[in-house]
Amino acid sequence: MSNPIRVVLADDHGLVRAGIRSLLAGFSGIEVVGEAADGQGAIDRVVESSPDVLLIDIAMQGMNGLTATAEIKRDHPAVRVVVLSMHADAEYVIQALKAGAVGYLIKDAAPVELELALQAVMRGENWLSPSVSRQVVDGYVARLNGDGPAQDALTARQREILRRLAEGQGAKEIAFDLGISAKTVESHRAQIMERLGIHDVPGLTRYAIRTGLVSADKE
Repeated sequence: MSNPIRVVLADDHGLVRAGIRSLLAGFSGIEVVGEAADGQGAIDRVVESSPDVLLIDIAMQGMNGLTATAEIKRDHPAVRVVVLSMHADAEYVIQALKAGAVGYLIKDAAPVELELALQAVMRGENWLSPSVSRQVVDGYVARLNGDGPAQDALTARQREILRRLAEGQGAKEIAFDLGISAKTVESHRAQIMERLGIHDVPGLTRYAIRTGLVSADKE
């Protein structure tokens, strides 16, 4: 990549942050642009530095990582959140995915896995540590791609943008109608695709029709 991946790191243990920061410094094309010791601090650093990726622990004093992740994905959908955790339990993983994380990395993972995870989420992919139960995660993804519950993964604004995309509106037209920038619309579209596991507009249109978001004569 020509531009470095800009990363904010949030963990309530100073030594852990220092270790991860040192590890990231050894990777090519990655720049740490902010650090935080709790969820609110993570939100503040995201606002200040507009990173590409937020690496955040779940269990922190004050606002926890899941709450912070949900707020960041609501207000800054272009930021890719990768959760760092000691827990490989499916419950933690599913909670992180529901909050909007696109990656889940176990803290005892090999260093190269962190680099691969960052590269993957920058390509628009999800990353889950191999030790995470694939069966449970696949079940969650299947529910997201079903005929109803998947819409729960989207915010009200994302559902509105999805409806407009399915009706054939372009990013500039949607931006004008909603009073936001075209870049924001594109960020929402990318997040909708990530959350639904659908990677083209025709697929989004079929999904919107199948779930009743738009009428069938739009297909």
